[in-house]
Amino acid sequence: MIRTLAVALALGAALPVLAQDAPPEMSPEEAAMMQAYQQAGTPGPQHAEMAKTAGTYDLAIKSWMDPNAPPTSETGTATRSMILGDRVMTEKVEATMHGQPFTGHGMTGYDNVTGKYWSTWNDSMSTGLMVSEGTCDDAGACTFTGSWNDPVSKQEVSARMTTKWTSPTVEVFEMYGPGPDGKEYKMMEMTYTRR
Repeated sequence: MIRTLAVALALGAALPVLAQDAPPEMSPEEAAMMQAYQQAGTPGPQHAEMAKTAGTYDLAIKSWMDPNAPPTSETGTATRSMILGDRVMTEKVEATMHGQPFTGHGMTGYDNVTGKYWSTWNDSMSTGLMVSEGTCDDAGACTFTGSWNDPVSKQEVSARMTTKWTSPTVEVFEMYGPGPDGKEYKMMEMTYTRR
């Protein structure tokens, strides 16, 4: 009996403190803001589609320094995985580029707020960052536009990138940028073959 009374008194003393520690009730505006943030941060069907491309790929790389010259051909590997609770796809590339060892790192995501895909890229040939934005269709074909700072001209250079699946295991990436005459030309083609 005395023990029960002591427990009841202790709980009675603790309840006001617990009530003070409870979060305050949100206003309708705060609740709407919280809901908007939750919707913005919740992975959706676009993220699920990206997750399907996780895995390891063999790369066949063609690159053109001069639009009128034949491309160089090199090989490499790419590894894709989802991070941040299946919100962002990362890609690590290990290859040779112009005869030199090459490592690259990219991230791709879908922004629920803008309704667009985004991508970042940096690699061992630069200390800068390329940022792109784009759209994809229901078949997984995507078109991005992005830019980076050219080390020769010190100016921002824009490029257009496309990706498309030619089979369930093969994806082709193409990159187009300005040539010496300012006209767009194909700078790179990377064929990904899933292992």
